[in-house]
Amino acid sequence: MSAEAAGGARPAAHGAEGHPGYKTYLLVAAVLGIITAAEVAVFYIPALAAALVPILLTLSTGKFILVVMFYMHLKFDSRIFTGVFVAPLLLAMAVVVSLIILFRVLPAYSPP
Repeated sequence: MSAEAAGGARPAAHGAEGHPGYKTYLLVAAVLGIITAAEVAVFYIPALAAALVPILLTLSTGKFILVVMFYMHLKFDSRIFTGVFVAPLLLAMAVVVSLIILFRVLPAYSPP
């Protein structure tokens, strides 16, 4: 008797168990839509103009994390895949931040 016939959940096609059902993915999609609406709303609120970039970066980071966790399945896969994804991301972020700091600070130390 199959698991489906016995009333159990049907396993995923690639054999990975423990993945959430479609309701979880719909909930995540709804949250992503709400965050996107908040991003658009923040852009049109003049009082938030001074903090626009940090707010949008924070909201975008939240969306990125949700997409990576649920739609790229890193939340349910082996931790090795998370490490393979996160380590180069952190390295790239460190390079970008270093370059920003370098080009912000370097003109102050340029020879006369």
